[in-house]
Amino acid sequence: MQLHKAKRNNVKIKIGIQGPAGSGKTKSALLLGFGLTDDWTKIAVVDTESRSSELYAHLGAYNVLPLSYPFTPEKFKEAIHTCVNAGMEVVILDSISSEWQNILSEHASLTGNSYTNWSKFTPRHQLFVDMIIQSDVHIICTLRSKQAYVLNEKNGKHIPEKVGLKPIQREDMDYELSLVFQLSMKHYATVIKDRTEFFADKPDFVITEETGKLIRCWCEQDKFEELEIGMLINNCSDIQSLKEIFEQHPLYQNALRSQFNNRKNQILSTNGYASNQ
Repeated sequence: MQLHKAKRNNVKIKIGIQGPAGSGKTKSALLLGFGLTDDWTKIAVVDTESRSSELYAHLGAYNVLPLSYPFTPEKFKEAIHTCVNAGMEVVILDSISSEWQNILSEHASLTGNSYTNWSKFTPRHQLFVDMIIQSDVHIICTLRSKQAYVLNEKNGKHIPEKVGLKPIQREDMDYELSLVFQLSMKHYATVIKDRTEFFADKPDFVITEETGKLIRCWCEQDKFEELEIGMLINNCSDIQSLKEIFEQHPLYQNALRSQFNNRKNQILSTNGYASNQ
């Protein structure tokens, strides 16, 4: 075992986009995916919605992998494998509600003790979740939402009352994701969960490719910082300031040493000095 300094480097983020039918989940996922990779050909949609994702083909040359019923956890796992092996950088699972609905349907078809029957399905669902979390690609999951109710007692009677929208998936699914958006019928996004801390306490907004680019900066923090330091080096006009920049960033010295030396020689040459370093 060996300790190392914590850093966020080239994270593959897992995102959920939930909302009712018509709220724009698929289009939002595609725009988000393009912002994450800047290359439509590196995006794949695993489609359980009768190829409805192809309605947005005008956006760019993304890939589609249609799934056929039944939408088992094993089919989703195989689909993710296929996308990863094909070199995709963003995989959109549209939607993972289909997986959970299939689990519920299979469970309901069994006879015997309902509680003990879950032992047949929980491991299968967990393999599906693990595949999402552990895959070395960005994954965007869309989830259908439905109206949720609670029973409140009034005048001795239990009355159902609306309490907002609830995603169709296992209740703890949002714990597994780093970022979860809720879409309204006007296509505005509200953040339900946000490990990036970019969107917390922000007003509702429309998801665009710029949203994806912002998330990509968070995922590539080390790379982003390295580029910023490189720009400081290139813009430096004297040796003393150049050395100060270099010494202030020990974590990037090895990666930027060649750029530092090149800029040092340029400054010396511009000032009329010969450099033999």
